[in-house]
Amino acid sequence: MKYKIIVDSSSNLLSNYIKDDEIGFEVVPLTIRVGDNVFVDNDLLNIDKMLEVMEKSSSKSTSACPSPFEFENSIKEASNSIIITISSKLSGCYNSAVLASKSFENTDKNVLVLDSKATAGTMILLVDKAYELMKKDIPWDEFVQAMNEYRDSLELLFVLNKYDNLVKNGRMSKAVAFIAKALIIKPLCVANNGEIKIQEKVRTFKGVLKRLVFNIGVLVKNTEERICVICHTRNKDDANYLKEMINSHYKFKDVRIVENRGLCAFYAEDKGLIVSF
Repeated sequence: MKYKIIVDSSSNLLSNYIKDDEIGFEVVPLTIRVGDNVFVDNDLLNIDKMLEVMEKSSSKSTSACPSPFEFENSIKEASNSIIITISSKLSGCYNSAVLASKSFENTDKNVLVLDSKATAGTMILLVDKAYELMKKDIPWDEFVQAMNEYRDSLELLFVLNKYDNLVKNGRMSKAVAFIAKALIIKPLCVANNGEIKIQEKVRTFKGVLKRLVFNIGVLVKNTEERICVICHTRNKDDANYLKEMINSHYKFKDVRIVENRGLCAFYAEDKGLIVSF
């Protein structure tokens, strides 16, 4: 096999996302532990059951990234591989993938480990770009440069109803949780160079969705060549509401709605919305 795209499961993708004899595709799962329950974030994971266990549990919940060995096995079958990971500032996935790639140094294999500096829909967009470039069969150094440039052009905004798991697991500051809970404010958050920052503070959930749509135009001036991906946790109504507003304000090539799977549902929790473009 000449090419392979490898992505961790925070991408919300299933293993059949790409079916191509020339380009392999694999989703390497993270795991989620809720008390004594361990959930593997693969195609078989029942999201509703995981969220139900989370809601009922008083025990600490954690997530764990794949081992370098798992990534190493994924690389073996292709001459040219890209591994796309969740932000290195939110998980150890990137470091694990880098360790795996070192096993192929001084071999005839090319391996690019790309820190998405985000998660969810951003990773979907990166997978789509990698596939598009691989089909063109461009030189590897051009591929690496194009993927890095495309990654740096992407933006991510999100709104959550609850920030408990992000705060408890050190992915977000306790100050944000205080703002959201004590002050009854809905923060609009942005991925800033791989870290979570507050873009705005809004009083109501519907209000923050409107500000999310407004801030798309603040972050990017031309949407005509972009695709927007809305990822949600059991919140189709607000996802559709967002899609309608986005389509009425901008001219994206496409606006897609995707359901959060294990890792993203764990951190975004019920009703959470993540928008990448």
